[in-house]
Amino acid sequence: MANPNGNFAGHLREEHLALQALFEAQPPLAQRFLEAQGRQLAEALAQRERPSQVRFSLPDKVVVEAHKRGESKPVPVPVEFREQLVGGLIDRLARGGIRTALRQRLSELDQSLHRSVAVSARLIRYATVMHIVHYMLPAGRSVTYIPAEGEEIPSIPVGDALEPASAITATTDAIAEEGQAEDSRGVLQVPYTPAALKFYLPRWVAFDDKDHLLVNSVSEAEAHVTSMQRFLSILHIALSLAPYIVADEDYQRKRYGMLGQLINQGRALARYQTGEIIQTIKHRAAAHDLNRGLSLSLPYFDDQALEMKMNDFEVVPAGRIMFVPAFVVRAAREEQVKVAQDTRLSHSTRIHLLAELKALEKAFETRKSR
Repeated sequence: MANPNGNFAGHLREEHLALQALFEAQPPLAQRFLEAQGRQLAEALAQRERPSQVRFSLPDKVVVEAHKRGESKPVPVPVEFREQLVGGLIDRLARGGIRTALRQRLSELDQSLHRSVAVSARLIRYATVMHIVHYMLPAGRSVTYIPAEGEEIPSIPVGDALEPASAITATTDAIAEEGQAEDSRGVLQVPYTPAALKFYLPRWVAFDDKDHLLVNSVSEAEAHVTSMQRFLSILHIALSLAPYIVADEDYQRKRYGMLGQLINQGRALARYQTGEIIQTIKHRAAAHDLNRGLSLSLPYFDDQALEMKMNDFEVVPAGRIMFVPAFVVRAAREEQVKVAQDTRLSHSTRIHLLAELKALEKAFETRKSR
């Protein structure tokens, strides 16, 4: 029996190769023009505060067949189609955000009876997603991840990642000293730790495999997680604009490298913060500061939403109740039962959150509570 997923993947690969060939069939000046339009649209789509309007232009002539360059004569694009404005009042009311409006406008142009207009729209879309994937996001190291036990998503880096033998390294392997150009080579640089070098982009690694903090503060670690989330969100913009981009090798490499790194580091951040919560409870208990009730918000990383979330539960009801560690043990065990049955969470997220609850339980276990 044929694999429908395999057929779909093959269709996307063919579409990607066809657009690549069509782009390469354009005259050099047309290619530079399309690249400029794609860069403009990509930057507008990726802005944190996206503009309400965006303009772009179709080329004045375009090759409509993917023959070798020079074999087909460019076909004129009608003047009335060349200047495009997306995001006017009607677009905002009928189509939502600028990303949705742009996708809709390109789809409308793609259905034009003028073949030159339709081809131009496809080339603008192609140039935009290629700029997003190839130029907007930094390239990282070659990495291999394996899944944690019982999980499916690869997030644990494997293989040796030794420190560079020399301090004269590439910027992907080290942090350049202040004042040096980011793209320079042959300058003195400070190497990353071996733990960080196992990941796709070492500069955003905040924890090693023992959950030891590698940066100066938790807030800095949170900022790294945010940077990785933004990296993947920008890749998602390209995917939503042109699904065939999944067939692009750079897209696959960047998504694989960053997805594994984000999940790994997000979970490490959650475990680290859980450890801080445990220590805070112990300190407050020693100071008899928990006799009026206790509720917890336990952080965890949701690998479907790709973001930190909180699991809220009550340990001790509000009131004058003397705190004893057994309350935490009981609450952690009860919460483990609930989480194990929560189908809203992915299997791997449940494993991750259950491990945190187990760590909370063990931190307050005594012989009597066993």
